[in-house]
Amino acid sequence: MEKQIDILIVGAGISGLGVAAHLSKNCPNRKFEIIERRESFGGTWDFFKYPGIRSDSDMSTFGYRFKPWQKSNVLADGASIKGYLSEVIEEYKLKEKIKFQHRVLAANYDSVQKKWIVEIEDANQKKQTWVANFVVGCTGYYNYDQGFQPNFPNQEAFKGQIIHPQFWPENLDYAGKKVVIIGSGATAITLVPAMVKGGAGHVTMLQRSPTYIATVPSIDFVYEKMRKVLPEDLAYKLTRARNIGMQRGIYALAQKQPKILRKLLLKSVEMQLKGKVDMKHFTPTYNPWDQRLCVVPDGDLFKILRSGKASIATDQIDKFTETGIQLKSGEHIEADIIVSATGLEIQILGGIKATIDGKPMNTSQHMLYKGVMVSDVPNMAMIIGYINASWTLKVDVAADYICRLLNYMDKKGYDAVIPEGDATELMDDTVMGSLSSGYIARAAEVMPKQGKHAPWKVSNNYLADRKELKQAKFEDNVLKFEKRDADAARKPKLVS
Repeated sequence: MEKQIDILIVGAGISGLGVAAHLSKNCPNRKFEIIERRESFGGTWDFFKYPGIRSDSDMSTFGYRFKPWQKSNVLADGASIKGYLSEVIEEYKLKEKIKFQHRVLAANYDSVQKKWIVEIEDANQKKQTWVANFVVGCTGYYNYDQGFQPNFPNQEAFKGQIIHPQFWPENLDYAGKKVVIIGSGATAITLVPAMVKGGAGHVTMLQRSPTYIATVPSIDFVYEKMRKVLPEDLAYKLTRARNIGMQRGIYALAQKQPKILRKLLLKSVEMQLKGKVDMKHFTPTYNPWDQRLCVVPDGDLFKILRSGKASIATDQIDKFTETGIQLKSGEHIEADIIVSATGLEIQILGGIKATIDGKPMNTSQHMLYKGVMVSDVPNMAMIIGYINASWTLKVDVAADYICRLLNYMDKKGYDAVIPEGDATELMDDTVMGSLSSGYIARAAEVMPKQGKHAPWKVSNNYLADRKELKQAKFEDNVLKFEKRDADAARKPKLVS
């Protein structure tokens, strides 16, 4: 079976649905379809099922620009976010555009036909060939099939249950049980209060090193009041602008005056712990934003630790035992359940084997043009969100740019666009920047690289990107446009 389509969006998560909504509004002459390997939409917000799963960005910036988040809660749980996305699907009539349980196996760009030849496995595990003009990768950056799982010494000796948050067992009974959560990132600090509230006997958060954690209010009372006196759209725009400004301000302070921000963050934590927990567990050795800053609503983590229903240990694991974890300090932590919140396995383009005229494409040897298009790869865009702000902010500005580019190509009669790379621009850092987080370091082998200068330098600055992408001209020395040879009669073939 061969199917001809115009634009292929890979992934029906927050990126894919956002791009689809923008295309519906801004490129009415362009037809698109979304393929999603899972049974439902939502990506991360459908996939993760662990207790307390929620956004770690405020919803006024995590919501799309074109659709106000009409609730006063600052952070939202996974179910609420999926509900919001379902409204987007309904409003933009995207349901019929999504092909669920369809997986891309391989994709080859045919430079004669100026098209992508995509091998897809459908819901019945039958292979199909789709021919697409343009491909937009909206798969995020982690592997859905496996999380990052260190090999803990003597792990097989543990008699209890070992769980990775990515594969949370349905109806897990942890009532009254001793739980150890290994990790110090967003997942771990979410799980601790959620599992205590869910009835766990005691929860211990075991971290190798501390993380900066900021408290945010669970309800945005200013937004709540504005909505009562202002039109909904205006209240949303004002709140969104304020929060974008605050995000940029905090990040800028971290870059210019890290000692001041460090002092403010640590003082806030100290005030909330009220002397009940040793500050050594919340005093990192690095500067703020050298790794991602974590947030907790209303300081829920600190309240739980103060109550004694949960505790925190900063140490290294010596080995697992039959009944828990032996630490290198000599302490032993008893456990019935161990949760390994140790991070994500990085993957790009959903693991698709991509080739150009049969030659393998190594994404780690490419850069991103204006943070959107893959260098030296024809007719391909990729959505990679911000490391220091809401992912969705990038979705909006990147999708706007893609729509303008497609409309320009239609106007000029172009069939292909290639951002021609410059090897001298290639840096060791990936497009995710120089954060020292483990998952960033693990991304080096697969993630596109950072460039030294524009248009290859990824700024991770939404305000700068918004201006740059909105005003960007397409007639530059980098974008190369092509028209299909009218006499090219060769039938495109999949090269695997």
